[in-house]
Amino acid sequence: MNKTFATGLMWFRRDLRVVDNAALSMALQACKQLHCVFIFDSEILEPLPRSDRRVEFIRESLCEVDEALRQLAGKPEAGLIVRHGIAKDEILALAKQLGVQGVFAAHDYEPQARARDAQVLGALANAGMAFHTCKDHVVFEGREILTQSGTPYGVFTPYKNNWLATVTPQHLRLRETTPFAQALAARPPTLRQGVPTLKALGFETTNLASLKIPTGSSGGHALFEAFFDRMDNYHETRDFPAVKGPSYLSVHLRFGTVSIRQLAATALQRHIQGSRGASIWLGELIWRDFYFQILSNFPHVAQGAYKREYDSIAWEKGARAKALFAAWCEGRTGYPLVDAAMAQLNQTGYMHNRLRMVVGSFLVKDLGIDWRWGERYFAQHLNDFDLSANNGGWQWVSSSGCDAQPYFRIFNPISQSEKFDAEGKFIRRYLPQLGTLSKAAIHAPWKAKPLELQMAGITLGRDYPLPVVAHDEARALTLQRYAVVKKPLK
Repeated sequence: MNKTFATGLMWFRRDLRVVDNAALSMALQACKQLHCVFIFDSEILEPLPRSDRRVEFIRESLCEVDEALRQLAGKPEAGLIVRHGIAKDEILALAKQLGVQGVFAAHDYEPQARARDAQVLGALANAGMAFHTCKDHVVFEGREILTQSGTPYGVFTPYKNNWLATVTPQHLRLRETTPFAQALAARPPTLRQGVPTLKALGFETTNLASLKIPTGSSGGHALFEAFFDRMDNYHETRDFPAVKGPSYLSVHLRFGTVSIRQLAATALQRHIQGSRGASIWLGELIWRDFYFQILSNFPHVAQGAYKREYDSIAWEKGARAKALFAAWCEGRTGYPLVDAAMAQLNQTGYMHNRLRMVVGSFLVKDLGIDWRWGERYFAQHLNDFDLSANNGGWQWVSSSGCDAQPYFRIFNPISQSEKFDAEGKFIRRYLPQLGTLSKAAIHAPWKAKPLELQMAGITLGRDYPLPVVAHDEARALTLQRYAVVKKPLK
């Protein structure tokens, strides 16, 4: 095989695996010798809290990548180079130090990442080096799925139908690395320090291990194996937070410790075989592609509403807004399902998808808070935070996004609780102070009979808050607030 470059550098980013890694496969085939690097980007890390599960997840996953590269190469010194600094500067410096002719990476779609990559491209070009990137994180990206008029989709269902009509086995094929592994080069002795500790990076150990969140490709594989056995029932279990219904793979998709192609191929095969659960789960994976192409084609969504007219909504402001937002963040709204969901997020960094919709709707349409406040809070606390999906989800609940719920659809937090946590199991797990209430009373304790509250040892306002707003009144205010954008109901 003719090699384009004598020496190359593979830059791992959000594709922390060796198996079915498109950029690694491309680099191995193009280079006689290939070095691999991951940069702990100080521009990303500095604003984070010193106890951040995501940094620990990355660090643990990198240890597995390092070992996988050694095994793939059959050389103990052919592991991962890890640097800590400003990524665009570190890549150029390392490329020069190693004398490479080309740098390889997978596409990143977030505005800041695209700006960074444009700077890297220019810096490498000025130094006489190439920068090659390829698709890896999604099945279809950018403008690969378009309407008949050649424009990006803004509605999900026709996008999904086109996605399903377009996808072929070639799109989901395995990107080979093993046949080209001989290209993996030994690291220079000065670059064999291994993966730094959290302490060396300026971070602290979190509760990641005690939460039993598995890391690396091995962790992603184990979760997918477990989910495979319950995939067929996904449509029946996915909406109930007390039930083990989801795949729990979102953090692995976020950091690329699993291959989206492998997941989609499995789901598609089961979908073709008639599995209702697999079809619904495949739809979730397609939603992921959909939100990525929205961010890519409509980058203004990172700052404001997809439907720009929704930026004219007058949200709550001042001390009242800050107090209501603090109650929401801290799980003190007086609505048990909302508060339990926020407790789950604050304690574990995870929130069930149904609950993301419930708490999002509550913040925006019960409390009247700008959806961007909630988006930022999720970005700080979610283990699986991904700008495209997080932004898409928040714009969906606020009705400002593409294919969003209508402005007049406002989740009732009590009926949502009664429907999706009927026995109160999820609420009891995260709000143990309400544990002795009956399943009828636990969804709205302020409606419980005084004797039941007394028997449960609960004084509202002391042991558990009274509601910060009345839902029916809040709903009426929201309809008024949205009057600037509403259209006549049909």
